[in-house]
Amino acid sequence: MQPTVEILEKVRQNSKAHPDEVFTKLFRYLLRPDLYFVAYQHLYANNGAATKGVDNDTADGFSEQKVQKIIQSLQDGSYSPKPSRRVYIKKANGRLRPLGIPTFTDKLVQEVLRMVMEAVYEPIFLDCSHGFRPNRSCHTALKDLKHQLPGTRWFVEGDIKGCFDNINHSVLVSLVNAKVKDARLIQLIHKFLKAGYLEDWQYHKTYSGTPQGGIISPLLANIYLHELDKFVMQMAQDFAQPPVSLYTPEYWRIRSKRDRVKAKIKTATAEEKSALLALDRTLQTEMLRTPSKSHTDKRIKYIRYADDFLIGVNGSKEDCEQIKAQLKAFIANTLEMELSEEKTLITHSNSYARFLGYDVRVRRNMQIKSSAGFPKRTLSNMVDLAVPFQDKIERFLFAKGIVEKAPTGKGLTPVKRGGLVNLSELEILMVYNAELRGLCNYYNLASNYYKLQYFCYLMEYSCLKTLAAKSKLTIGKVKSKYRDGKGGWGIPYDTKSGRKRMYLARLKDCKKTTTNCDAKPNQLAKCITARSTIESRLKAKVCALCGTTESERYEIHHVNKVKNLKGKSDWERIMITRRRKTIVLCYECHHLIHEQ
Repeated sequence: MQPTVEILEKVRQNSKAHPDEVFTKLFRYLLRPDLYFVAYQHLYANNGAATKGVDNDTADGFSEQKVQKIIQSLQDGSYSPKPSRRVYIKKANGRLRPLGIPTFTDKLVQEVLRMVMEAVYEPIFLDCSHGFRPNRSCHTALKDLKHQLPGTRWFVEGDIKGCFDNINHSVLVSLVNAKVKDARLIQLIHKFLKAGYLEDWQYHKTYSGTPQGGIISPLLANIYLHELDKFVMQMAQDFAQPPVSLYTPEYWRIRSKRDRVKAKIKTATAEEKSALLALDRTLQTEMLRTPSKSHTDKRIKYIRYADDFLIGVNGSKEDCEQIKAQLKAFIANTLEMELSEEKTLITHSNSYARFLGYDVRVRRNMQIKSSAGFPKRTLSNMVDLAVPFQDKIERFLFAKGIVEKAPTGKGLTPVKRGGLVNLSELEILMVYNAELRGLCNYYNLASNYYKLQYFCYLMEYSCLKTLAAKSKLTIGKVKSKYRDGKGGWGIPYDTKSGRKRMYLARLKDCKKTTTNCDAKPNQLAKCITARSTIESRLKAKVCALCGTTESERYEIHHVNKVKNLKGKSDWERIMITRRRKTIVLCYECHHLIHEQ
């Protein structure tokens, strides 16, 4: 039988070649067992694989029999998703965001459904969309913004109020049905949308929205907001007008005068040539100081990441007001959602707009630099990305208890973090490194990246004070204790290859970091190159613990983290030796492990 991932790759290529094609009979791919083993390989390594939903169903206990049971329930129509367990996580502004945790079986089915649906939709999504897509991220959106928006005069900052919670189920199902004519698949999507959630063991129905935490939710949201992308692209096409004149009248006048001077230089005598060259240099300097672009053209550029979008407008403020009104009407009438008035702002590009945590503006810099031997205004009209230090970095530092206001009222003072004192020295440094790298890596596109040097200083001395509190030493003695003999300090640790030292992350190293993407594995490549797939290990029918080959059932034993294993039991030692979170066991051995 041909692997399903190969079939889905053909579906993807067909969708790319024929964007308007309608697909049928996709549900049959959900009945093929090999896709569930690929889906399990995508899920089992995640930390959430061991997190329980409304029951005890986790990645532990996965088996061929479980796959067959899921397929049978899908085939006879008896499959019904269980409600998600609702929890709340803190947002940056202090508010709480609801998060739904499905059971692992539902995660598995959703991952298979996502792979099938993504093969159809990913090729037709527009390039302006960057959220929750393979090989795209916030950084790809920001880089696209830098490339697309030079010379922009106005920004329209867009935000849809409660986007994921207010997606209309009927509208979403009708949008999917326009592209995918498969009643059983549509019915399955509808079941997931209407599964509901449990909060404090009380069941609540879901009337709208795609539950955050569901694997299929980001793709469904992108299908919904793809309509907005198409609308804005059509609006941009209707709005576009070529410039009446490429340059301003002042710039044209100086340029024409300089062209006449250059023509005279060619036929001038030696005495005249010197004066003409001096005049040419004067005119060149005057040209570089005079605004050149006429700004008589009209155009729209649009970048979206999830429900946040930024529109760059070449036009007047009245044009921006009209664009905002059109967006509001489309979102209300077609998508049946609401544009957030307080977050949808019209900002002149000379001032900073906020997008994906960056401050964005277009420079009006007349500074002259030499480029390829010629003087040019290399920064004028270019997009500038900046770190909003006070809004983002300082807020993070206070939220984590890393700093407090200096006694003088000016500046910040690093302090110890009492919540980390009970960790080991190495774990304390790892926490600081993770936080420091996370922020510095994210803001490595900023033009004022150097400002994060102060952030690194505060992180270092907060870390030293935390280590000092743990060891009951002064900062100076902590530095002496961990000095590396090369002017720095780091905490030593032992490995098989000898003693090594962990250092605090440096700003310049974060700057060099390659941009990370929300990349999902290529299903076909993963299937072909996998060293040992879950499917092959289960079908080998050999228990890793007792070695039996005669059991009627073999299951996957899954642990959350290998490093948490103590190595006291035989199965723990096997997993530590193999450095794997999963091993195949016969049903009897697996049952005994859970009885211990």
